[in-house]
Amino acid sequence: MTERVRADSAHITPSAHYTGYVWFRHQLAEPAFATAFGRWVHGCVTPINWGARLGFGLDIEDFLLQRHLLIDAQLRQAIEQRGATQVVEIACGLSPRGRRFRQRYPQLDYLEADLPPMAARKAALLDGQGWLDERHRVRSVDILAEDGPQSLSALFANLDRKRPLVVITEGLVNYFQRPLIEDFWTRLARVLADFPQATYLTELYPDLREHPRYRQIRWGVGLIGRLTRGGYPLHYRSEAEIAEAFRRCGFAAVDVLNPQEHSAELGLAQGRMPSLVRVIEART
Repeated sequence: MTERVRADSAHITPSAHYTGYVWFRHQLAEPAFATAFGRWVHGCVTPINWGARLGFGLDIEDFLLQRHLLIDAQLRQAIEQRGATQVVEIACGLSPRGRRFRQRYPQLDYLEADLPPMAARKAALLDGQGWLDERHRVRSVDILAEDGPQSLSALFANLDRKRPLVVITEGLVNYFQRPLIEDFWTRLARVLADFPQATYLTELYPDLREHPRYRQIRWGVGLIGRLTRGGYPLHYRSEAEIAEAFRRCGFAAVDVLNPQEHSAELGLAQGRMPSLVRVIEART
């Protein structure tokens, strides 16, 4: 794998600041997670979002909340119904999920991980608030590293192989071309096979060509790619294709969830347009 391909993962950080500010705005995060850069990016995006909402019924923050809250709901289910006591959140960025879930479930071991610069910033944030301890930690990881100290195997090395585990990636998948992300899923499934029960929660934006606002979506995707100096490819044409891809990568059971079908339980409005995002729960 070339260094140029590996460097693509560095493009994710600006969106981490933006989403961190969105979580704060919607009372899902404490003020420490809202950065000045995140506030500035949010201010830049707000007129675009306003126009998309008014003209096309599309709202970026709605989609962000849909995925975030549905992943939260599936994580609670894994903890309360399947006894998960270990959580690894990869590409954690400025996600407040670790803080919220450690407050709600003190028995959790919560490991957050990201590329070294983001991991260092997240560790400093949590430590500065007195939130880090032996059950809440931050590590560096590069999902494209096949071996070495930042590989998946190194990240999972000190976890308890006798206890159920949940792995989360949010806001990660669509920054990578399909072969790269499927390679990551294959290596992740191989690591998770060592645990008695393992659940992987993530979200992706499929290539929904039948969506009534498909042309506007493609324009928005191009804009995101320019803002992040990378790309934002849409993967798969249907929920069946998504499920088949995860099974091909080594997951035994796959549920593809449409957040719009869970709007009431998530406390969200139904929305004028079909949801663009899908949340995946894959189990080994």
